[in-house]
Amino acid sequence: MKKILFILLIINLKSFGQAIEHFEPSSWWVGMKNPKLQVLIHGKEISTFSVNVNYPGVKLLKVNKTENPNYLFVDLTISPNAKAGKVPFRFTKGNQKTEYSLDLKNRKPNSAQREGYSQKDVIYLLTPDRFANGDSQNDNIAGYPDALNRARDYGRHGGDIAGIRKNLSYISDMGFTTIWPMPLEENKMEEASYHGYAITDFYKIDPRYGSNEDYINLVKESKQKGLKFIRDVVLNHCGLNHWWMKDLPSKDWINNEGKFKPTNHQREVIHDPYASKYDMDKMTQGWFVSAMPDMNQRNPFMANYLIQNTIWWIENADLDGLRIDTYPYSDKNFLSVWSKAVMDEYPKFNMVGEEWSTRQAVTAYWQMGQKNKDGYKSYLPTMMDFPLNNALIEGLKENDKEWGKGMLKVYQCLSDDYLYANPNNLMTFADNHDMNRIFTQLNEDKNLLKMGLAVIFTMRGIPQFFYGTEVAMTSPKERNDGLIRADMPGGWEGDKADVFQNKNLNPLQSEMREYVKKLLNWRKTASAIHNGKLVHYSPEDGIYTYFRFNENEKYWIILNKNEEQISLNTQKYKEHLPEKAKFYDVLENQSLENQISIPGKGFRILKVD
Repeated sequence: MKKILFILLIINLKSFGQAIEHFEPSSWWVGMKNPKLQVLIHGKEISTFSVNVNYPGVKLLKVNKTENPNYLFVDLTISPNAKAGKVPFRFTKGNQKTEYSLDLKNRKPNSAQREGYSQKDVIYLLTPDRFANGDSQNDNIAGYPDALNRARDYGRHGGDIAGIRKNLSYISDMGFTTIWPMPLEENKMEEASYHGYAITDFYKIDPRYGSNEDYINLVKESKQKGLKFIRDVVLNHCGLNHWWMKDLPSKDWINNEGKFKPTNHQREVIHDPYASKYDMDKMTQGWFVSAMPDMNQRNPFMANYLIQNTIWWIENADLDGLRIDTYPYSDKNFLSVWSKAVMDEYPKFNMVGEEWSTRQAVTAYWQMGQKNKDGYKSYLPTMMDFPLNNALIEGLKENDKEWGKGMLKVYQCLSDDYLYANPNNLMTFADNHDMNRIFTQLNEDKNLLKMGLAVIFTMRGIPQFFYGTEVAMTSPKERNDGLIRADMPGGWEGDKADVFQNKNLNPLQSEMREYVKKLLNWRKTASAIHNGKLVHYSPEDGIYTYFRFNENEKYWIILNKNEEQISLNTQKYKEHLPEKAKFYDVLENQSLENQISIPGKGFRILKVD
């Protein structure tokens, strides 16, 4: 009889051990500024079990239950004197007993003082599925329905972590200093999962890209090449096939009780003094799209989950920065708490939020240091500079001889920089993964493309560059994200043209590739571009100029929108020129005499001595 009972007990233990389906986070670190940790535990009837944690330096504060008996949220505090090791969680229900461990680790030396990306950097944004296929063995994975299909614009094409690792030298040699891949976490969706923003497991790299270990090694190898690494963070929504969608912890875990109601996209309501509560709730509680449930950060367990997940990836993968998707769609009070929690742990870190508005007042609201009239306080250091992006594209395309058009748009946009707490810490860009390719927007005008990139790389702010622009990649006139995020030539076996090896490129591709490489490698040495002041002159007769200067050096950037070459009279600019100024063209590698000529639809970047 005793033998039978013993066998039954073993069966129960084994059964219950399998019933713990999720234990998140599975690891944490000694010495975090915030000593508290909340562990999500998910398993059949888990809340009917008692929990005991007995480990030196780790104290069990509270076991929280929700309306769903399959969840527990266990609050711990971790002493700075605790030792690394396996922290046992013991679960007991009658005669049933089992154990699960939290992996407690030591932090890397100076982890808290890691420095984020800055104006010294140029960020290379890439779509992992479309950049390079380095391992064909993971193109299709059993249980993942969105199979490889390169013929489909919105299908998976097979790019992966191995492909990025294979081409790190190319990224570094081109002059980029930081990598930002679109999300690499699991997107176990039926279709169109290639973009990465419908996350179905926030702690797991999608196996079609590789493993968590592969990701950590990618970051490590990037650093060995002198490249910083940014993670693309999604706080607002998850994928419809996220594991918790089949078993929600509570009715308020997902906005609108898990039912699709669209957002109104009226981001102005966040700080509109006249906004109705109806509009405000619809904006932040409505779903982005039906395939991406809107997470409710007003739920304290969800808020903790997202904060800890962010910190876990920073610490676990040794990240240098974050980019936050659809920033204003999340609950704004949560965003204040979230951004403060991250910056408290990493005071020299950098994070950029996406607020797709062409109005500076809308963007400025979210930047750290901004004194908002409603008292709202943000701790997010950087915002994406959509206002300048819009002004630059319009300014390049428009006729400067028409009233109020052309590069005057850029001049006027920059004149509103007083609205920002820190305009130098904005992320500037010519294009990105959510808009038509810049070359297409500029009607495939090579000269305007070069001019636009020259502005982005010499203007105030932190420049971001979209992969493929270095070979003048195009997209259809009508927006098609699947084609905007096209395959990088040379990233697949059998590709005739190869950007990475600089083989079989057409003349335009070769010219643009060398142009970007030369410009960026010069930029690495130009301290006045990194930290210098900016003074610009209002556009006249198709000419727009500005100076970047610090105590050590001065650069003069001159843009000519006219079809014909012009000779510039320096008298107008004498307040920023020494009496007997000498000029050196940093791209042409030549000195200029007193007469400065600017080619038609061209520019010069001059070092002033």
